[in-house]
Amino acid sequence: MASDIIESTKERMNKTITVLKTELGGLRAGRANPQVLDRILVDYYGTPTPIQQLGNISTPEPRMLLIAVWDSKAIPAVEKAIQKSDLGINPSNDGKVIRLMFPELNEERRKDLVKVVKKYGEESKIAIRAIRRDANEQIKKDEKDKVITEDDRKSLDDKVQKLTDEQIKEIEAVLAAKEKEILSV
Repeated sequence: MASDIIESTKERMNKTITVLKTELGGLRAGRANPQVLDRILVDYYGTPTPIQQLGNISTPEPRMLLIAVWDSKAIPAVEKAIQKSDLGINPSNDGKVIRLMFPELNEERRKDLVKVVKKYGEESKIAIRAIRRDANEQIKKDEKDKVITEDDRKSLDDKVQKLTDEQIKEIEAVLAAKEKEILSV
């Protein structure tokens, strides 16, 4: 019973970090990263479809993405979806492939992106702390219901706190790496 609490807490915290990494992957940091297209859905014959399912995405140059769409009739729909997205990039095509040129980020935009990264990090830390609170409440409930002893509760509280500290350090490391990526010219 007690190990179930620790396992489910660890699993929920790991999911939070996975979500953070996905969110940060979607931020463009000056160099072309195919992950920025992950959230974009194309209206493909009436069905919202991820760009990855419509063609190959490659990075021939550091600041360029190349999308080779398998169905050439879908190229206008893919371009339209990219233009409607929050990327702020104008796609160009030659009838066979779509090119996305990522402009160099200026200093002000880099600082804005760092603020966004910190906001995502803070949201993740809040989520981790909420998970810790849920686990501690479950542990207290189990002690009250006489499922575990007071010594077990103290031991479990320590394990949950240690797990929380580890996950917060992981978030800090992920944020530091993303900030370095954004600020490197």
